[in-house]
Amino acid sequence: MLTILGFVMIATFLVLIMTKKMSPIAALVLIPALFCVLVGQGAKLGDYVIEGVGELAPTAAMLMFAIVYFGVMIDVGLFDPIVRGILRFCRADPMRIVVGTALLAAIVSLDGDGSTTFMITVSAMYPLYKRLKMSLVVLTGVAATANGVMNTLPWGGPTARAATALKVDATDIFVPMIPALAVGLLAVFVLAYVLGLRERKRLGTLTLDEVLEPVAEPVTETVLVEAGDGTAGGAGEGAGRTRTGGGAAGAGPSLDKGPDTQEPADHDDFKGLDPDRSTLRPRLYWFNAGLTLALLTAMIMQLMPIPVLFLLGAALALTVNFPSMKDQRARIAAHADNVLNVSGMVFAAAVFTGVLTGTGMVEHMADWLVGAVPEGMGPQMGLVTGLLSLPLTYFMSNDGFYFGVLPVLAEAGAAHGVSPLEVARASIVGQPLHMSSPLVPAVYVLVGMAKVEFGDHTRFTVKWAVLTSLVVLAAAILFGTI
Repeated sequence: MLTILGFVMIATFLVLIMTKKMSPIAALVLIPALFCVLVGQGAKLGDYVIEGVGELAPTAAMLMFAIVYFGVMIDVGLFDPIVRGILRFCRADPMRIVVGTALLAAIVSLDGDGSTTFMITVSAMYPLYKRLKMSLVVLTGVAATANGVMNTLPWGGPTARAATALKVDATDIFVPMIPALAVGLLAVFVLAYVLGLRERKRLGTLTLDEVLEPVAEPVTETVLVEAGDGTAGGAGEGAGRTRTGGGAAGAGPSLDKGPDTQEPADHDDFKGLDPDRSTLRPRLYWFNAGLTLALLTAMIMQLMPIPVLFLLGAALALTVNFPSMKDQRARIAAHADNVLNVSGMVFAAAVFTGVLTGTGMVEHMADWLVGAVPEGMGPQMGLVTGLLSLPLTYFMSNDGFYFGVLPVLAEAGAAHGVSPLEVARASIVGQPLHMSSPLVPAVYVLVGMAKVEFGDHTRFTVKWAVLTSLVVLAAAILFGTI
């Protein structure tokens, strides 16, 4: 019964947020509370929630101070050279922009932290997507999938968990998987290229100068373009593109709401690239670069807990860059919206995970899935583990999967002569999908900063993330790693 109710609870949650019948925060809180009562454990709901909050509190603290830290770094101009480099490559071409999004997300993912990756990627690319009227779920989908592939780095989390759970060396898991993961990353770039071509066909191509040039002439022509994916940030059906006397078409300098309601675009769309913004601190550039490098190094070397590192880093960055109390308050206030949205979502997710774990639903669901594996598939436990990693890491936390389910799968494989290392390698192929799971706090940073509805992101991204995971699995089997 718990198995069925567990699957029904997850399905109900996904349906409600994807159809926008409930907000993610409300669904994360109310749906598990209802099902906790249905399984007859309503009296323990408070205990489950407090336990879930306790487990996720360090993550919430990390996200809060990470948002403040990287928000300040963006304000002071630390990432402006990266942004300019990516934009030079993109040249306001939608195809190049989407590929650039994948490239930037993959590079920044080397630090092993999804929240950091999403904050930097969205901050760099969002103004360009917004100004060109590109679909913002393309931004979130490509960034999440690229980060999911890179999340398999030994210091990213899943690989270390698999190594700990099965008592093997993380290097022995990761190094043989490098060719398969490289193929997976290549698949992300191919996906970005295809999605970019689709956006280019929908919107056309501009030069960066045309995008940034001021509106000098009234609108003289309105061109209707075909609707995109019906996603947040994409042009709606019959959305208008205008062409000025200067010649820039698309969602560039001049935009309209229809043939009779023409008005100039909001020039604040590109404020993130404003070379004259008052928060820039060019004289402190190398200090900020050194501080960020030291922070990331300390994270990788695990010198301190990550929440503590970001707390110290945020305090130091604010104090050095903005000595005035008034300026510090202004910077904190500027990023308070993101902090509140993300931390609120994390604590709401604590209700979901607390009930799912406390009632025993997760354990029963995992046992059912493992038991459903046919006896004849025993010698293929590597393949079985890879396939199971997709739904299990999506519906469960990494801790739940790697410490709760993976040892059972490894034991079943060992009975048929399958090496624990092979099972461990297979267990990380579901990470491209995992990074869009509603149980991953970092995904709320991504959709929150990109102003995309979580349901829209899920509906758009899941199919591409599943495809990427299957490509990694197929490549691993082809290379003989699994």
